[in-house]
Amino acid sequence: MAINQEVERIAKKLDKMVHKKNTEGALDMLTELKNIKMSLETLQSTRVGMSVNAVRKHSSDEEVQTLAKVLIKSWKKLLDGSEGKSDEKEKEKKKEGSPVRSSSTSKDSGMNEKSKKSGESPSTPTSPSMPTTPTTPTSPTTSTLPSQVTLFPPAPVTTSSVRNKCRELLVAALQTDDDHKTIGVHCEHLAAQIEEEIFQEFKTTDIKYKTRLRSRISNLKDQKNPDLRRKVLCGHISAQRIASMTAEEMASAEMKQMREALTKESIREHQLSKVGGTETDMFICNKCHGKSCSYTQVQIRSADEPMTTFVLCNSCGNRWKFC
Repeated sequence: MAINQEVERIAKKLDKMVHKKNTEGALDMLTELKNIKMSLETLQSTRVGMSVNAVRKHSSDEEVQTLAKVLIKSWKKLLDGSEGKSDEKEKEKKKEGSPVRSSSTSKDSGMNEKSKKSGESPSTPTSPSMPTTPTTPTSPTTSTLPSQVTLFPPAPVTTSSVRNKCRELLVAALQTDDDHKTIGVHCEHLAAQIEEEIFQEFKTTDIKYKTRLRSRISNLKDQKNPDLRRKVLCGHISAQRIASMTAEEMASAEMKQMREALTKESIREHQLSKVGGTETDMFICNKCHGKSCSYTQVQIRSADEPMTTFVLCNSCGNRWKFC
């Protein structure tokens, strides 16, 4: 647990460096990671590989880039090693049945030799005492695949050219950077699942279906919002979830801050028009047709543009503005 916490602490520092676009001190962080004995469980739980890869892309220091590549390469060997172990287990399972088959074949060959010497034709024994091993069709198992890939099983195949094209665009969006290689995810399966979830909601490839897909693709391709793409690739955001998320939920942290600032500005403008207004009868309310109004003028655009006038009806509370 202590190693996981230490690796997670370093990964968070690296993410902050990338977010601030200042990778000074990244070499020390990578050196610490190099001295830590990494395990496959630690890599998957901390997602430190993505953080190191992001630093490698954003840093202009050759030493940082070289050390990051060395770390990623060594960590990929851990993943390959886990796959190799699962392959060996599969081979051992297959070898378990081989002695029975070899012994039976040797018995058959001995009987054939005896029959040849005696001049009799070889025949297969039908004694009930002979054990028979039923053959079952072998099916591919998922134990030989990386754990990340098994999270995204293949979606149903479609013959629709529109749906296939949408799946291709989703794959391109998921492969915007090298994060999918670091994680080891099957982007084709994941893209097919996302498209399948959207299609199941609309049951047709109409304008609503296409609009929903365009918003997913543009947000996944957004270079300023890599966290969304990484969370989808890691499975933290499921295919069903990303298929139904709103634009506000998919927005980057920077965009959310901008929208919050605009909301506060809009509230401030309404408060100004309500509290600091000057009473007048020059305006007529379009709801109650009363003339008891208050107005406020605020410069919300550039200095060479006219001021914006906010009007409040004192009778019914109706508000409007004009320039």
